Amino acid sequence: MKNGLYKKFAHCRFCLNKNLKQVIDLGSQPAANAFLTKKQLKGKEPFFPLKVNFCSKCGQLQLTHIVSPDYLFRNYVYVSSTSPVFVAHFEQYAKSVYKKIKLDSESLVVDIGSNDGILLKPFKKLGVKILGIDPARKIAKEATKNGILTIPEYFDQGLANRIIKKWGFADVITANNVFAHVPYIDELILAAKKLLNSEGVLIIEVPYLVDFLQKNLFDTIYHEHVSYLSIRPLVTLFNRFNMTIFDVEETDSHGGSIRVFVKKNKSKRKVKETVENFIKNEKALGLGKLHTYQKFAKKIEQNKIDLNKLLKKLRSQGKNIIGYGAPAKGNTLLNYFNIGTQVLDYIVEDSQYKQGLFTPGMHIPVVSPKEISETNPDFIFILAWNFAKPIMKKLEQFKSRGGRFIVPVPTPKIY
Repeated sequence: MKNGLYKKFAHCRFCLNKNLKQVIDLGSQPAANAFLTKKQLKGKEPFFPLKVNFCSKCGQLQLTHIVSPDYLFRNYVYVSSTSPVFVAHFEQYAKSVYKKIKLDSESLVVDIGSNDGILLKPFKKLGVKILGIDPARKIAKEATKNGILTIPEYFDQGLANRIIKKWGFADVITANNVFAHVPYIDELILAAKKLLNSEGVLIIEVPYLVDFLQKNLFDTIYHEHVSYLSIRPLVTLFNRFNMTIFDVEETDSHGGSIRVFVKKNKSKRKVKETVENFIKNEKALGLGKLHTYQKFAKKIEQNKIDLNKLLKKLRSQGKNIIGYGAPAKGNTLLNYFNIGTQVLDYIVEDSQYKQGLFTPGMHIPVVSPKEISETNPDFIFILAWNFAKPIMKKLEQFKSRGGRFIVPVPTPKIY
């Protein structure tokens, strides 16, 4: 790792091809969740290249550089359960999997990257045995305290062996918004394969590359997301480990995600035609072609021009603009578009973990939502655009006195 913090990744992590083409360049950026205290503003902030490569062999899209997972995840501040939308999503997810995989009180569900236990809580309610794994020590400790036993480590084969010894084999292993985060994916798959029983299922839920391209979700590019996923490259990846994708479902999480069900090749589970349908659709949309991503890069530049023009115009009219939500993706947008305190007075955020801190790179203060009624801004710029509807609904009072909203993607729009 360069300076011990980042290094270049020269081959495709799915098919191992070394002939990669760079398609997107978002410059140098800080880690998107590395919020700063007032004291840290005086220190030197690390920045890392944020560029994306395309593998023409299997169609995988991935970052050119990897930032040390310890730097990104050990002191993680993102907590899933602060979002009621996510809580409802994962409750539904648990019920659906319980029924589909035919789980019972003897079944063991292991969640990799379990965060505060948002998925394991509903599984526990359904009466199955549960275990969480998450390297964010503080969050893991808190989850365990709240009744969701969580091991504060990275998931590897050594840990899989220890789990088998103590708890037995798993019927289901889930990895939600994790698969895109892991730089060395082989070790995770080998560990999962080891931990699953013969008919066990690995379920991964990740943002889908098709939605990423169609909805212009460029701001979901940040250092935690090392891969941008679609079914064809995932089939290639699992083939290397004698594993098979046997079903795929779409969900609306994170602007559009896929839930992928994977079995060992010897498992009796039937492969559904959904898998082939997804692959056919991806081919038809040109996901395996270089020009698709070159075209997308131009779209990002256009968005940057349009949004900055809109914000500049509002500011020149003396309008006060604040941000709502301080998600990681918001920091990609703010840094690449160079939107700082000259445009946004502050950002409100529901998560207490981030209140009182400053955004990475642009150093915009993050405050509690009660600030809105105290300062009466003219516009709210919704950085957490995947929750735009519930946010607008929640802020009825702001709307009733003439306040308006700006949503940046797929194209900047005033509501």
